[in-house]
Amino acid sequence: MKILLTGFDPFGGEKVNPAWEAVKQVKDEIKGSEIIKLQIPTVFGKGPKKIEEKIEEINPDVVLSIGQAGMRSCVSVEYIGVNARVARIPDNEGNEPMYEKIKEDGADGYISNLPVPEMVENIKKAGLPAYVSFTAGAYVCNDVLYSIRYLGERKYKGLKSGFIHVPFIAEQVIDKPAGTPFMSEDDIVKSIEIAIETIIDEK
Repeated sequence: MKILLTGFDPFGGEKVNPAWEAVKQVKDEIKGSEIIKLQIPTVFGKGPKKIEEKIEEINPDVVLSIGQAGMRSCVSVEYIGVNARVARIPDNEGNEPMYEKIKEDGADGYISNLPVPEMVENIKKAGLPAYVSFTAGAYVCNDVLYSIRYLGERKYKGLKSGFIHVPFIAEQVIDKPAGTPFMSEDDIVKSIEIAIETIIDEK
């Protein structure tokens, strides 16, 4: 099995993005499956485009994308992406779409075709917190989740894809209000690797 693992570049004034920092540390091979890593821009439309270019190049079986959800306290595996772009802050090129559709001919939503509940359960069995999320927001993370599932339905039949949100890491919360949630980078990496193991086992 070949798995494309993506993570965003920093955005919103942050110096790092825990998604990409974790992706870089994930093993290059898990249970005999090759893990190919790709950094994508935090820009509406451009993230999905870069992923599609990589799909064309390597023909993966799975695309698993990782993104930052700073105020969440643990890993959350997304269940569904919605056909909407709503920018709570500008993306990295200053775009601020408001209530725009991602795909005019797309469904209102696409459910991840990865084993989401099982991924969460196995992370929790390893002693790490995790939960199924039913909202990926409407920012660039949802843009990627929805767009790649759209491609799986319309163009790349058989492609499995989904999305995991991760919290801030410790270095990001030093100057934030007391009590701002974060998770250790090692635990984020471990959670992602367990999620990948689950995907492989459930294929």
